[in-house]
Amino acid sequence: MRMPIETSLDPAACGDDRSRPPLADTLDAATGVDLHMHSRASDGALTPTELVDLCHARGIRHMALSDHDTLDGVAEAQARAATLGLGLMPAAELSCQWRGQGVHIVALLPAGASDGFQAGLDVLTNAREARSREIAHRLEKIGLDDGLARARHEAGSERPLGRPDFAAALVTAGLVPDRAAAFKRYLGAGKRGDVKMHWPTLETVVGWIRESGGVAVIAHPLRYGMTRRKRDLLIEAFIAAGGEAAELVSGYQNPGSTFDLARQLHHHGLYGSLGSDFHYPGGALAPGTVSPAPRSHVVPVWRHPALAEFAAGASSPSVTL
Repeated sequence: MRMPIETSLDPAACGDDRSRPPLADTLDAATGVDLHMHSRASDGALTPTELVDLCHARGIRHMALSDHDTLDGVAEAQARAATLGLGLMPAAELSCQWRGQGVHIVALLPAGASDGFQAGLDVLTNAREARSREIAHRLEKIGLDDGLARARHEAGSERPLGRPDFAAALVTAGLVPDRAAAFKRYLGAGKRGDVKMHWPTLETVVGWIRESGGVAVIAHPLRYGMTRRKRDLLIEAFIAAGGEAAELVSGYQNPGSTFDLARQLHHHGLYGSLGSDFHYPGGALAPGTVSPAPRSHVVPVWRHPALAEFAAGASSPSVTL
């Protein structure tokens, strides 16, 4: 596997320069962009302000805060981004299910959130709370006593809990040596703590995004363990629901798999996105760190008409959140 490349080669050169150059016309030439990151508003380790500061230090000039099933951190992030000259796209990574399998859809929201989208977030919050209770119940059977309270303590706030909070609880309880082991043994796909039964359908979630004038993006399509044929079926269902884009690169990826995914996205006419899926400092990924995007005919998602001002480097619009 090739080592990942940075989306900006010289962060220090940006200094206090408030100018923001337009984004490249192709994915392989893109620099200074990361459209998938998390803050403490969901399961990230940094506050929205701290995340924006880190992005600025690393030379990111176009970013999206895409916390799980919430927009709670966006206003704070936008306020900080405005002081540093960064373009920040309001976004959220929404949980859904397709054919009984959990899938994540990133909602890029250049015009903000509609009332229907906000109501959808309430549905997801309730589903996430029910999911958390079920995860805690399952993990108690392997020795994590009072799992819900332990995960809440790790979260450090009243935000909806995610699997990383339970992973941290497992580490603190001494049941696993680190978070990676927690996911490998108990929380990863198909494991005891992998609960997907409460999510709305793919069609419902994409509908919420379209109602807001946003762009729906399949998050990390190579991580679902699907065959190529099944991924084709997912993409076809996604397009039928109104979906328009998928992440061509999400963090570290095998070059051959990425090239094949590019061919698949081009065949279906989807836009392509890039993102690190950053959660916390010291992990494998940092903001702006992604594997190389191959040269391809896949059109960058920022070339979508709804994202034209963002791509051009214009100031972030005031949006309703």
